[in-house]
Amino acid sequence: MYYLGKSKYYGSQRQPQFLTIEDNIIEALINRNYIKNIKDSEFEVASRTDRFVSARGACFTCVLEKNPILMEINSALPNEIGVWAYTKVPLNFSSRYNATLRHYLYVLPKPLSFYQKTEKININIMKKACHQLEGKHDFINFSKRDINEKITIRDMDYVKLSIKNGYINLQFKSRAFLRQQIRRMVKKILELGVGEIKYDDFLDLLDPTKTFSYQPANPRGLILWDIKYDNEIRLKVDKKSEERMTKIFLRKELASGFKHQLFRFMQHNDFSQ
Repeated sequence: MYYLGKSKYYGSQRQPQFLTIEDNIIEALINRNYIKNIKDSEFEVASRTDRFVSARGACFTCVLEKNPILMEINSALPNEIGVWAYTKVPLNFSSRYNATLRHYLYVLPKPLSFYQKTEKININIMKKACHQLEGKHDFINFSKRDINEKITIRDMDYVKLSIKNGYINLQFKSRAFLRQQIRRMVKKILELGVGEIKYDDFLDLLDPTKTFSYQPANPRGLILWDIKYDNEIRLKVDKKSEERMTKIFLRKELASGFKHQLFRFMQHNDFSQ
């Protein structure tokens, strides 16, 4: 499943009196007679995302009344939401708890050239910080504190910084994440890169005996890229649904590219006489 984190959606998880991604999925399934109601269908999502966060490889499970035709489901969904692959799983399977790996991508909002000109960004120390986050740590200082979250130790399998198409992106892979963990890691990695904090200050965040208060990075740059399960779970990609998703992304890319060029011309006065 994919979705774009538009402002009208208040995250992925169902909330009273607020429109969410789940609401659209459930309504489409009911509308096309795939489920009768939430309770009987045992509808469950694998990961919950905050408002403005997007996804390319989100997953959910439910008990269906008939064999799925994905384009039939997609016809009841807005363009910014779609299902593009599926598979049958055992009745006791949990999309949330049976996940073996979650893969997130965060794209910084400004191009590398901007940071190089205005902030003198240090990419090497940012990569060093990424490597430091790998392994088992207590990430309480990289999460939104929650009294219901008793265990804040997580195994980070992979943290990598790379530059693609002139933008800095950060990849994070782990079986599970704490609330706002990725956005808070991004926030401090960037602060370190532009010199707002020192490397020792960054390391202090891994000390659970200390407490820090700060805002996470903007959710708009975060994408739930993929969720992995064991080898017995093999998704079947529906070509038409995949093409639908690709076309939506392409249209969004072209629209944003036009706006980028428009404001670039206005800023630099490229056509002055």
